[in-house]
Amino acid sequence: MNYKLKQRLAPFIFLAPFLIIFAIFMAYPIAYSFVLSFTKFSGGSFSFVGIRNFKYLLTEQLFYQSLLNTFIILIIQVPIMTITAMIFGSLMNSALVKFKGIFRMFIFMPVLIDAVSYSIIFSLFFNSNGGLVNNLLKNIGLPSQNWFGAGNLAMIVIMIAITWKWTGYNSIIMLAGLQNVSKDLYEAASIDGANTLVQFWKITIPQLKPVLVFSVFNSINGTLQLFTEPNLLTQGGPANSTMTIVLYLYKTAFKDFNFGVASAGSYILALIIAALTLIQLRVMREDKA
Repeated sequence: MNYKLKQRLAPFIFLAPFLIIFAIFMAYPIAYSFVLSFTKFSGGSFSFVGIRNFKYLLTEQLFYQSLLNTFIILIIQVPIMTITAMIFGSLMNSALVKFKGIFRMFIFMPVLIDAVSYSIIFSLFFNSNGGLVNNLLKNIGLPSQNWFGAGNLAMIVIMIAITWKWTGYNSIIMLAGLQNVSKDLYEAASIDGANTLVQFWKITIPQLKPVLVFSVFNSINGTLQLFTEPNLLTQGGPANSTMTIVLYLYKTAFKDFNFGVASAGSYILALIIAALTLIQLRVMREDKA
């Protein structure tokens, strides 16, 4: 093998391990699930059914309910988490806060805890029989609640768990954006007589817009793929009131063994996420322009 041929092959040789792993664990499953979306599993074999699986999903009540549940969590939880993350990010960036390293560590620490562990802990906290939250409610004279027995309460528990888990992650993103805002802008605003609230509204928010857009859409995409928390905390109950779209697809595939419908649903979800991603890119492009 001559030297020039070695030079041409060298990049492909270095990329080969990644390409092989990507092909086996990413490209092949994506292609295979696409094929499955047009089939039906019956009697130990797959048969081609065309777009029947997609038609079924578009008329399936539980599919729409799972989508609605997911969007309810998204609409309520994402704004709360974003505002909380902005507050924590501002505190971590403030010169008045001491021991910032320890403060940042505690804010970010929930991200390091795996979803299974903290979901189990939250299930114990909100247990209707002797859970920490109910004990606190009794101590202040309020009635205990059956947190996992009512749909709206179970939804609140899931949103609290997600917010606790991911606020620190978004706070670090906010902090990175805040550290890039020029202090000269605040000094000029102070000379002009602008108070802290006006500076935050007129300087911080506009300067943070690209970071806010990224954080919000990243949180939206994460919420659309929500699975572990509702699966471990509520199993989608009571009465499917906390059934998310990914949990619905999981149960359809691995409990009902309806792989074709689950694959079709995953591509509908992928189209929704792709549409939101395009909106994010357009917003960020307009902001740069």
